[in-house]
Amino acid sequence: MDRPNYITPAGYSTLKAEYDALFGGERPKLVETIAWAAGNGDRSENGDYIYGRKRLREIDRRLGWLSKRMKAAKVVDPAMQEDRTRIFFGATVTVADEDDNHRILTLVGDDETDAGNGLIGWNAPLARALRGATTGDLRRVTLPGGEREYEVIAVTYP
Repeated sequence: MDRPNYITPAGYSTLKAEYDALFGGERPKLVETIAWAAGNGDRSENGDYIYGRKRLREIDRRLGWLSKRMKAAKVVDPAMQEDRTRIFFGATVTVADEDDNHRILTLVGDDETDAGNGLIGWNAPLARALRGATTGDLRRVTLPGGEREYEVIAVTYP
């Protein structure tokens, strides 16, 4: 990983909660079910055993991914940002496009993005274009739909 995995404290706790739920809850129950199913004899036609092993591989893969992301995480609290006039990690930004459509976006870690709720990843094209901007700045960004220009209307932090 060549760049730090910035994440908010809330995003990190979400990753940790998912890890704990899988590792401490779902995985032990599944191992118990697999052991029970293995004890029933023929495993080649044992649906509980076959499905359980498949699900266990999925859980282990997800646990590995979560573990790597949490290990690489650099937790940054946006509330501690000193320069609140510029757009940095964790900023909530109101932007207007060329058609005067306003959008409210929050720049968060790539693991906590949710575009439908206005949470865009720190490394997304629009977020990269907005970094360092202040109220009144115009920023041009190339998106899949073409090139757009955005004006920064407001910058706030929690």
